[in-house]
Amino acid sequence: MKIVNFLGKSGVSFGILQDDNYILPIPEIFSSKNLKYEWQYNIMSFINSYPYSIKILKSLLSKEINFEDNFIHSRDVKILPPVPSPSKIICLGLNYKDHVKETGKKLPSRPMLFSKAPSSIIGTGDSIILPEENGKKLEYIDYEVELAVIIGKKTKGINIDEVKNGSYILGYTILNDVTSRRDQKRDGQFFFSKSFDTFAPIGPWIVTSDELSNPQNLKMITELNGKVMQNSSTSEMVFNVFEIVSYISQKITLLPGDIIGTGTPSGVGFTRNPPVYLKPGDNLLLKIENIGILANTVK
Repeated sequence: MKIVNFLGKSGVSFGILQDDNYILPIPEIFSSKNLKYEWQYNIMSFINSYPYSIKILKSLLSKEINFEDNFIHSRDVKILPPVPSPSKIICLGLNYKDHVKETGKKLPSRPMLFSKAPSSIIGTGDSIILPEENGKKLEYIDYEVELAVIIGKKTKGINIDEVKNGSYILGYTILNDVTSRRDQKRDGQFFFSKSFDTFAPIGPWIVTSDELSNPQNLKMITELNGKVMQNSSTSEMVFNVFEIVSYISQKITLLPGDIIGTGTPSGVGFTRNPPVYLKPGDNLLLKIENIGILANTVK
């Protein structure tokens, strides 16, 4: 199931995406069927009510109900970030073997964590804005395609098997971990360099975990102005999705809607010769198999 957050003629809503073209809007349909649930009005309420909310949706779709009059075409709406207001975004560094190799570093013995500010989130179709300093646009801004995990319910101190077999992961989406390499190198830390406004494009939607049961064998591609820059697979991860969630949960309580970026593969801009950085007018397409395409321009 693909859950999409969008802005339509009636305002912000959410629904189920079918055939990547048609949206079944949940609030409108539930109202028309005289159904009333606390979570039916916005996507964050839906996430906070997982897995109960998913069960209701599946039950409704399994019934022979004609929804054709309720469909909205995706071209008639603006797709919004699938998780507009997470409590936190936690990311991993050096979590792909091919990326570790291109940086000349050693494989980490445990996950290397850092965070991005939730205020940096934008959606597909939005623009990454190059920041200014003293009236000049900053250079050395890099791209990073990542598989993002969306937490479905409060999670603390769980083991790997519990992550696999429980309902802790709502689903997956794509994250572009945009980074100012200058600030990252100059300051010797990650948070500031990765948290500028617009530096966390996510989307285009959430693919629920029951539909994407194996997140460890997905093709990942970054295209910059039509040229392939990153071409790898989630099979290159040093620590897999279930290990990551379990590891974080030992010390940090994860809440519904929290986003975990699981690292980026090889091909990032700063490792190239010569380096490739984002500039105004660039077009980025980030693709992950069985999820979709996250598209952003640079301004």
